[in-house]
Amino acid sequence: MSVKPGERIGGWLLAPLAWLLLALFSASLSLLIYAGALLTPHMLDQLQSQSMSYISLWALSCLFAVAMWYYTLWLTIAFFKRRVLVPKHYIIWLLISVLLAVKAFAFAPVADTLALRQLLFPLLAAALLAPYFRRSQRVKHTFVNP
Repeated sequence: MSVKPGERIGGWLLAPLAWLLLALFSASLSLLIYAGALLTPHMLDQLQSQSMSYISLWALSCLFAVAMWYYTLWLTIAFFKRRVLVPKHYIIWLLISVLLAVKAFAFAPVADTLALRQLLFPLLAAALLAPYFRRSQRVKHTFVNP
């Protein structure tokens, strides 16, 4: 694997990197919560006493959490390696984050203010960072490795 010389990760690219690292940390914590629910006998009994539709939705949510964690980890590694496909995948990752926030806003049994606050940050990040990754010359000169 050859590493092409390019600009280092710096400047405004530190903000998307920080957002990505925080999302990886948050996804890791959510996986720990899912694992705790599966490993604690009381929580496992509670889960098994639920209806099959609830268990399947819970399993689907757990599967999405694992997939999002893996995708975030892969994107973080690619970000540090300055891979050429990072800008496209970062935008896709932002859009998936917005879709998951919309899902939580629409279907989660939480207060609207909390759900709206959870929806606001991914929307703001996508609105600011997607155009930056599409048009910035710094991004084009930084992510140059195959």
